[in-house]
Order: sequence, then C-alpha cells, then structure tokens
Amino acid sequence: MRHLLDTKDLDRRDALRILDVAEDMSATQQREVRKLPTLRGKTVVNLFFEDSTRTRISFEAAAKRLSADVINFSAKGSSVSKGESLQDTAQTLQAMGADAVVIRHGASGAPQTLATSGWISAGVVNAGDGTHAHPTQALLDAFTIRKRFFGAASRGRDLAGLRVTVVGDILHSRVARSNVWLLTTLGAEVTLVAPPTLVPQDVSAWPVRVAYDLDEAIADGPDALMMLRIQLERMNAAYFPTEREYSRTWGLDAARLAALPADSIVLHPGPMNRGMEISAAAADSPRSTVLEQVANGVSVRMAVLYLLLAGERTEAEEDGR
Repeated sequence: MRHLLDTKDLDRRDALRILDVAEDMSATQQREVRKLPTLRGKTVVNLFFEDSTRTRISFEAAAKRLSADVINFSAKGSSVSKGESLQDTAQTLQAMGADAVVIRHGASGAPQTLATSGWISAGVVNAGDGTHAHPTQALLDAFTIRKRFFGAASRGRDLAGLRVTVVGDILHSRVARSNVWLLTTLGAEVTLVAPPTLVPQDVSAWPVRVAYDLDEAIADGPDALMMLRIQLERMNAAYFPTEREYSRTWGLDAARLAALPADSIVLHPGPMNRGMEISAAAADSPRSTVLEQVANGVSVRMAVLYLLLAGERTEAEEDGR
C-alpha cells in the first residue's frame, strides 16, 4: 500500500487486509506491554490544517505504539498561518526525512495533491479532507461493526447480509461518503436518512437507498444505525428550521432507541451533540459503540501505518511462501 486517500479506491481484498491486520494490532493492545518495534527508525508527521482531537491523538498513539518517531504539525502558530503554501510545507517535511504524512485539510483533494505532486516521497494518509473523504474513520467503523457481530470469528469476514443506516448531515459529511463506499465494497446494504436539504445532489450515483423518515427506517430493522453530527461550522445557510425541530424529527431519542431491534448497534463518529442528533440515553446505552470506535481507531490506524511503511516487505514474504 503506497497511500490511503479514499475508500473508493479500496477493493474488497485490500479492505479486508487492513481489517485483519487491525485484528492483530488490537490483540497486541491487550498485552501488558503494548508497544511494538515494527516502525522503529521511521518518522510519521501528523500534518493538521484543521482542528482535531480524536483523529490526531489516535494517529499519534498508533505511530508511537509501533515505535515510530512522531512529529505533530499544526497550521495554527506555524508558517502556514503566515501564508506558506502546501508545496513549501511538503518540501520542508521531505527535507526532514518524513516516511509517512498523515494530513487533515479543509480543502477536498489536498491529500491527493500531496500524494501525486512529487513534492514528497513519503506515504500519505488522508485524515479528512473537506467534505470529501475520511478513510480511516470508515475503516474503524467497519471494524467495529464486524467485531460486534462476528466477534472472534471476524477474521476474513466481510459485512455481507448486514444493513447499515446512516442518519444526519450527509451533505457535509466526509465520514458518510467514505462509509458508503467501504461498507458497500464489504457487502453491506446502506441506507441514508436525512432532511432533503442535507442530501447531496449527486447521491443518485451512490450505491445506496435514500429515505427521509427516520421512524420508517428504524421500523425496517437496521443492524447498525450510524448517527452523524450536524456540522454547523460548514453551513452557510438554513438547512432546517431549528435545532429542536431537527432533533424531534431526525434525532435518536430514547423512544427510537427502544424501537430498534434488540441486537442493533448505534455508532457515532464523534464529536457528539448530545440532545440534538443523539440523546444521552442512546449515547451511553450498552448498544452504543462510541467508546469502542475510539479504541478500535488506534488499532486500525496502527494497521494502516504498518501496511504503509512495512507492508511491502510483508507482501513480498507472503508471495514467496
């Protein structure tokens, strides 16, 4: 694996390979000593042009547990705030000897530009670009769903036969886009539920079913319900009357939680707006996977960094058997 830019680029074999390696990484995190020497001598740069807590810390923890050297680069307080271009920043990282760059950027396509420009030889991992993609979030979501439903028998399993319903601000959500392509590649049936104003215009080209009534979608009995945050920071218009109206119509409250099938699970990529798209009762219920997603995120990102920086050797070893 040279780069990880978009789940749309992953085929079933590559996606399962990442999830299976993440299973191995997850097992190592149950040990007393969780650190592995795998990436000793490698340098991973976290290049974040947008604010982040979970994703940045998760990537930092993943790299450190693989014994890589980590450099955290924030646009705030750096030369970027003085007008330095992405090219100049990339060439600076190249001079520092970066082996992998984890980039989050407000502009859709920035990671693709970094990976294909020739400015840097490092592997590039997209940690979220604009409203375009967030591949490792989708991978950790798929990993979490697979682990909840198949447990110890997860290895090698796809998500065929499972039904996943994604609810909320689809229009502005890179998480939704990445999940649609990955979950579909893994065989799941995906339904999107949102106000008409928060459904993308090009959704007819996506391999999904679109609905507008959350109660009807819940009555259909999804295996997994993924609630998305309303991204007010990306909105420059009124997409729904009021927050209270949104919560009443498209929020997961206690009554809707109770209406879900007994074995359904609830996901949320975070950060959560409690009381808006998800109630405290739903967020803290036993069927909620929110904290599992955070823990699984470290294992999945360990797998991605491992395959990016040590995977070529592993694949060559496998081919030689």
